Amino acid sequence: MGHHALYPQQEHDLFGLLYAFSFRPGESGRELDSAQTLRKLSEPLDPDEFLWLHLNLAHAACERWLRSHLALPGAFFETLREGSRSTRIEHVESTLLAVVNDVVFNFGLVSSDVSTLWACASSRLLVSARLQPLHSVDKLRSSVKQGERFHSPIELLVHLLRDQGDLLTQIVRETTASVDRIEDQLLSQRLSDNRAELSSMRRVLVRLQRLLALEPGALLRLLNRPPEWLQEQDMRQLRAATEEFTLVISDLTALGERIKLLQEEIAAKLNEQTNRTLFTLTVVTVLALPINIIAGFFGMNVGGVPLSDDPNGFWLLVALVATFTFLAGRWAFSKRREY
Repeated sequence: MGHHALYPQQEHDLFGLLYAFSFRPGESGRELDSAQTLRKLSEPLDPDEFLWLHLNLAHAACERWLRSHLALPGAFFETLREGSRSTRIEHVESTLLAVVNDVVFNFGLVSSDVSTLWACASSRLLVSARLQPLHSVDKLRSSVKQGERFHSPIELLVHLLRDQGDLLTQIVRETTASVDRIEDQLLSQRLSDNRAELSSMRRVLVRLQRLLALEPGALLRLLNRPPEWLQEQDMRQLRAATEEFTLVISDLTALGERIKLLQEEIAAKLNEQTNRTLFTLTVVTVLALPINIIAGFFGMNVGGVPLSDDPNGFWLLVALVATFTFLAGRWAFSKRREY
């Protein structure tokens, strides 16, 4: 306690606390500094009060402080190290354990830079931790600082999911606008090199869909067997948020399929152009073939070359070449009509 009293302003540097808020139903959240947070954790909370702590896992002492100061389930720390990063919400030891993937704060559509938020919610406490700044967490903090009221930690978690859904909706809209532009170019026969752009957008959408889609099995188990402290209002909000999130993921999937069809259409158009170019080269080659063959024969330095002494030999050869060229051209264009 003496160390905390001497350096209260530096305590957040010791265990990676980014910010903390205290809430009461019907009241706006009150931001706490590190000393106030430690005092709240060491004393019994008021019956209606709950806390939100947000920490930086990149801090070397963060996980050690979480283990020693908070009664979090062991599954929470296991998820920090596991390879799977799929978005899910599970009921573990009278708490809700959430793994939420989100885009980083300065997210660009092409970069697909995604990071993970780990959260653990009980009836009186919400603990969230991340390695990189996340967009949805920043929006939630802004809402709290602007005076939005929350009645439970679950409502904070639901708000986080909705913010993530809003961001995905924005990504879908921006990508749809780009796809519309490329589709207009395709319909107006103005093919440009859009395959790389489409591939980049599709790669981003597939990665977001894979990482951000909620696991239906874990969610179904939670909704069928919720914790006893979870209120009916929290269940309704959680169910509504997940339904909205599912619709956004469905739009994401449909947009990915649309991009796939556009890629196939562009590939077909380019293949058709290539075939036309190859046919033109083939026709030129076929038309030049008779004169090349005849010129080759008459260019031989051997005796007995026909028509060498005939005064009309040149015109006879012209007529012969024209006839063969006409027949070769007619054959080539008849093949084109067959295909």
